[in-house]
Amino acid sequence: MHRTRLLAALSAAALALSGLVATASSAGAADTELARNGGFETGLTGWSCTAGSGAAVNSPTHSGSSALKATPAGSDNANCSQTVTVKPNSDYTLSGWVQGSYAYLGAAGTGTTDVSTWTSSAPSWQRLSTTFRTGTSTTSVTIYTHGWYGTPAYYADDLSLLGPGGDPVRIPAAPTGLSAGAPGSTSVPLTWSASSGATSYNVYRGGAKVLDVSGTSATVTGLAPSTAYSFQVSAANEAGESTKSSAITATTTAGGGGSGGELPAHALVGYLHAGFANGSGYTRMADVPDSWDVINLAFGEPTSVTSGDIRFSLCPATECPNVESAADFKAAVKAKQAAGKKVLISIGGQNGQVQLATTAARDTFVSSVSKIIDEYGLDGLDIDFEGHSLSLNTGDTDFRSPTSPVIVNLISAVKTLKAKYGSKFVLTMAPETFFVQLGYQYYGSGPWGGQDPRAGAYLPVIHALRDDLTLLHVQDYNSGSIMGLDNQYHSMGGADFHIAMTDMLLTGFPVAGDTTKVFPALRPEQVAIGLPASTQAGNGHTAPAEVNKALDCLTRKTNCGSYQTHGTWPALRGLMTWSINWDRFNQWEFSKNFDAYFGG
Repeated sequence: MHRTRLLAALSAAALALSGLVATASSAGAADTELARNGGFETGLTGWSCTAGSGAAVNSPTHSGSSALKATPAGSDNANCSQTVTVKPNSDYTLSGWVQGSYAYLGAAGTGTTDVSTWTSSAPSWQRLSTTFRTGTSTTSVTIYTHGWYGTPAYYADDLSLLGPGGDPVRIPAAPTGLSAGAPGSTSVPLTWSASSGATSYNVYRGGAKVLDVSGTSATVTGLAPSTAYSFQVSAANEAGESTKSSAITATTTAGGGGSGGELPAHALVGYLHAGFANGSGYTRMADVPDSWDVINLAFGEPTSVTSGDIRFSLCPATECPNVESAADFKAAVKAKQAAGKKVLISIGGQNGQVQLATTAARDTFVSSVSKIIDEYGLDGLDIDFEGHSLSLNTGDTDFRSPTSPVIVNLISAVKTLKAKYGSKFVLTMAPETFFVQLGYQYYGSGPWGGQDPRAGAYLPVIHALRDDLTLLHVQDYNSGSIMGLDNQYHSMGGADFHIAMTDMLLTGFPVAGDTTKVFPALRPEQVAIGLPASTQAGNGHTAPAEVNKALDCLTRKTNCGSYQTHGTWPALRGLMTWSINWDRFNQWEFSKNFDAYFGG
């Protein structure tokens, strides 16, 4: 809906509600205050804010020492809510004070007519109020406040719900029916039966709480291969937490490519322009220094966008006069592997658009990539799909169960390749931030359409292949500003960008702000930071000192600047760069700095 028309409709609704306020019975003398922590004096206790949008602040306040500040972002309107116990067939008055633009106050689940009231502008504190009557069987309602999409933060304070108190909420019973699905090498999916009255569930591994979810399923990640784990689940609501369910045991499968293979604890990954010079000059495979642990051959490209037929050949001598023969190249690959290095074929790149829209294209992809791997004796595959290779069809809204053919067929193709080559197959991915971290705000075309269908489109691929994934090295370059988990925008070129973007991968995040669809954290040994090797290599070049600050923060929690990470990850795998050729052009500045930092 056009915004002007939408606001007009909301205004009409507000006028209608004002009539309701005038005619509904007011709260009586026996009424009690039912809203918990309505003044936010104890922070967000009792309140739940979507996408981490809310925070208790000391200024401005309407009264007391604290108020709510909530910041809309992307498709999230900064909704903060709590569920309150009420009596059926009873009258209630909801009120509160707000400040800012487009602030709303409302009640849902009333059993009659859900109500809300709002203001489009409150430069100073303004009172909002509405009333409602509960239905014949209503025992709880949800009161909420929220802002509007794309507008600045709003403030709320002294929120109140007056009316007859309901019967006390009872702690739910322990969940039953806990069972494990097919484990992966680093994850176990769990399901259980719902507990009456529960509003959330806590998942325990070995007696320690690892997840808090709203539904009756969860996937526990970050596990070790070939290891038995014990799991329990409890149910919770505003009254407290139940006892834990009976324990079950599940054993993860043997580790494969997702275990990191034989990579060193800290690895340096680089792309080698094997098929072109690109202004940086051609670097022969034999001349790649020992600093590089993973060498991605750029690029395998399709014969057409939708064919799935991938081809690779060495740079022609007319463009690269110093190119080695195919035989010498293959011999150099074997020498690198004998020295413990991994050599992969990278598919895609800026010009290699690959859309596996059909099962025929999927099967051709598998056979043609296999041919390249076999011909050159390579260790695995790097997926560097860019541009319009991946996008989500309208209605494909859950990264955990994708339906778009280009996504489903790519996942299937890679799983087939992994099964063919076995546990030593190395799988890496190099998506752009648009396809990964932007998913915190936007996913596909969005609930109302109109968004870029490519937003977050790598997330279902990463998630489906996380047990097979050796390394994810997102390109922290050629990127627009991206919102981090602090709900602030971060820009390329300094330590802050790499800290915020990497923290998202190692912490996990709700996709498009939906807390029921959380992208789980990757293991730190699966993550490397992608950077350009020089100012000529791409936008967002980061000086070595800033690279080191990012590494300090993520692995030691020092030099973090203003961004506070959600953990410390000394096992962070390392760095990726575009490219080995550009690093050579820049006197090996990038790789020398890596070696100095990690003692290589």
